[in-house]
Amino acid sequence: MAYARGRLFHDADSHIMELPNFLSAFADEKIDPDRLKISTSSGGKLQDAIAAVVETGQHSREKLAELLALGDQLIAGPKGYEALGAFNKDERTQALDMLGFHKQLVFATFSPGVAFHAADSDLMYGAARAHNCAMADFCGDDTRLIGVAAIPLDDPERAIQEFEEVQKLGLGAVWIPHRPCGDRSPGHNDLDPFWARLAEAEIPFMLHVGGAPLQNSPEWMNTGRPVPTDWLGGGENVRGKDMISLHHQPELFIGTLVLDGVLQRHPNLRGGVIELGAAWVPAMLRRLDQIAEIWRRSEPDLAALATRPSEQITAQLRFTPYPFEDVGEMIRQSNDQLYLFSSDYPHIEGGRNPLGRFETSLDGFGPQTLDRFYADNFSDMFG
Repeated sequence: MAYARGRLFHDADSHIMELPNFLSAFADEKIDPDRLKISTSSGGKLQDAIAAVVETGQHSREKLAELLALGDQLIAGPKGYEALGAFNKDERTQALDMLGFHKQLVFATFSPGVAFHAADSDLMYGAARAHNCAMADFCGDDTRLIGVAAIPLDDPERAIQEFEEVQKLGLGAVWIPHRPCGDRSPGHNDLDPFWARLAEAEIPFMLHVGGAPLQNSPEWMNTGRPVPTDWLGGGENVRGKDMISLHHQPELFIGTLVLDGVLQRHPNLRGGVIELGAAWVPAMLRRLDQIAEIWRRSEPDLAALATRPSEQITAQLRFTPYPFEDVGEMIRQSNDQLYLFSSDYPHIEGGRNPLGRFETSLDGFGPQTLDRFYADNFSDMFG
C-alpha cells in the first residue's frame, strides 16, 4: 500500500541528491572538470552518507532491503542521501511506487548553484547544459518524473539556445534564479522572446529556494554572541533570521514580471514558486493591486495593465506552502487556485508526514478545493 492514496496526488517539489560527478559526467570536454565540482558543504550532517555511496552509486543490498521494508512509511524514514531514490534513478521508481504520487516535479539540490553563481558566461551556460543533461538522464525512464532544467537569464540569446536543448531533452520545467537577469529586469524587452518560447511550448518556469543566496548579510547575525549554525550543521543553510526575508527576492521577481507586463504579454506563460513558502502570497496580491492602481498615473507600464495583478497571478502562477504553514487560512484570504501540494522528498524539510499536516490545515474544505490543492492546480500549471 502506498503512502498517498484515495485521490490523485501530484508532488510539486522533490529532489535529487547529486553525487560528485553529476555535472562532470555530462559536461563538454572543453570545460575544466574542477570548475564543475559540486559543493555539498551546506549539507552538514549529510557528508558521511555521501561517502558511503559515492563509489557504487547505489545503496548496499542490506540498506536497500531496509528501505523497501518501510512500505507506506517510506517518507517517514531516512532522508537525504540515505533515502530510497535519492541519487539512483532505478531506486527512485521504487520510491515513487511506495510514495503513491502520480507525478513528481524533480529539482537538483546542489548543482544548479554552479550555473547560477558562475563567474563567467561560458561556465554559467556550460554548467547549465551539463545539469540539464544529467536531469534528463535521471528522469527519462519514468514518465511520472518531471525533470526541471536550470537556465540563467543573464545572456538572453544563450538562454534561448539552452531552452531549445531543454526541449530536445524532454525536461518539463525551467528553474530560473530569482535575481536580476544580468543587468536587466526579467521584464526587459531582450527577454520577451525567451518568455514567448516558454509560453508557446507550455513549459512553466520555476523559482525555487537556492535560486538566490539563502542567508542575510553577516551584519544581521552580529549580536556579539556566537553565530548559530544552520539546522543541518553545515553553516550555509537557512537560519531563523534568514526565514524573515527568504521570500523577499522571489516576491520582487514575481512582482516585477507582473508590473513590467510580462504575464499580460504572454497569457499562456505559467510559473511556480517552490519551497519558498506561501503565507506571504495573499498580502502580495493585495499590495500589487494597490501599486498598480496608484502608480498607473505616472508609469506607462502600469497604465497598460488591462487586468489586476491579483487576477493575472491567479491565472498564471502557483505556490507551494511549507507544511508548517496554514494553507487553509491562505485560501480564505485569497483563493484555492494558487496553492500546490509538495513533499520535498527526500529533503528533511518536507517533514515525515506532509499529507497529515496539510490535511489538518484543510479540514472543512470541500472536495473541489482538495482536488485543486493535491492535483488540479499542478495540472493547470502545465497547461
